[in-house]
Amino acid sequence: MQLVILTGASGSGKTAIAEAIRIEHPDLARVLHFDSIGVPTAEEMLTLGGGGAWQRAMTLTWMTRIAASRGERGPVLFEGQMRIAFVREGLLAAGITDARVILLDCDDATRVRRLVIDRAQPELSNPHMMTWAAFLRREARESACQVLDTSRLSLERCVEHVCVHLTPAHRSSGSVD
Repeated sequence: MQLVILTGASGSGKTAIAEAIRIEHPDLARVLHFDSIGVPTAEEMLTLGGGGAWQRAMTLTWMTRIAASRGERGPVLFEGQMRIAFVREGLLAAGITDARVILLDCDDATRVRRLVIDRAQPELSNPHMMTWAAFLRREARESACQVLDTSRLSLERCVEHVCVHLTPAHRSSGSVD
């Protein structure tokens, strides 16, 4: 099973790219969304050990679910806001060795425009989100994770880039990166 994981802060393009692939290339990959499990409120997260603990636990759960579905309809595209360290931990625990992790990123001005204007979610355009995006950028750089800067690329171009990693030619690489 080939697995491509898209992570990044809000406004980076994860869901838009994944949904475009699901609609335009329905036979290419099974598309899964981290948030489909539901996201607890900030208060509920505190009872679960905080946002980081919840995100880690759910990332590990998702990797276990994905590993258990091996053999079902080929490649999987999974998207969500996850620390790269949690993704790698989950992949290792689940025994998944053929995954590609891609951080989707954009500059702060693009993120603000997407969140405030395109998505009409101005509450997400805040200093915390910008700090989270910078953290993920650093984590990707430190772990040599692939980064796709979506700031100036069309949705179509971003989709093409991700689709390349879901095609048979790329599946033979078999490495977690």
